[in-house]
Amino acid sequence: MASTGPGYFQNGDLLDYVAPADVGAGQVVVLGSMVSVAVRPISSGKIGGVAVEGVFALPCATGATGAQGSVVYYSTASGVANDTTGTYAGKLAYDRAAADSTVKVLLNVGR
Repeated sequence: MASTGPGYFQNGDLLDYVAPADVGAGQVVVLGSMVSVAVRPISSGKIGGVAVEGVFALPCATGATGAQGSVVYYSTASGVANDTTGTYAGKLAYDRAAADSTVKVLLNVGR
């Protein structure tokens, strides 16, 4: 979209994303240094919406724990959220138990 100057452009919770390959609904998409989640399936070469705000369940490896408010990263190499490496994803919205295979993350908040 063309811009005519400074001013309100759009609500920032969803951004347009041109998928280089098919993306499934709920799939994590890393945009530079920002983690997002596809809200619907996006076909390769098509534009779709990705959420950059809100609480989303991201996959994680079992065995670790974490307290609400702890920092979360997303590793594109392993495809899981963790507390040490990858792209900053946000903060734990709820405590994480060792048996959890997903974590609820408040995306891109409080760097």
